[in-house]
Amino acid sequence: MKTFLWTIRVYYEDTDCGGVVYHSRYINFLERARTEWLRSLGFEQDQLRQELGILFAVRSVNIDYLQPARFNNELEVFVGINSIAKASMVLSQEIRIKQQSKPLVEASVRIVCLDAVAFKPKVIPDVLLKEIVSD
Repeated sequence: MKTFLWTIRVYYEDTDCGGVVYHSRYINFLERARTEWLRSLGFEQDQLRQELGILFAVRSVNIDYLQPARFNNELEVFVGINSIAKASMVLSQEIRIKQQSKPLVEASVRIVCLDAVAFKPKVIPDVLLKEIVSD
């Protein structure tokens, strides 16, 4: 799988009075990038629930805050796959200032595929898995 890239701008609402991004906003940015990654593969979250009977939930997040982002920065949020199991995957994510190589945030996010009704682990459907692992 290629690394997916999504760009977002830091708005005033994302920052404290000093113009520094709140730590919790980075989790929002990571979540949005994962949603856009699925969308780029041709899958909408509501479509997955309605048509395939699944949803994805975050099982765990390990996040390192390395440097602050600031008001009006344009950020690049990356999504890559570390590993895939039958009903889960571990994603590697980074946030950087656009066109800079030094990460501001590094995160490892474990996502679990759940039955949309029972909320129990469910095997990732082949149709989705095929798109996730293809180059």
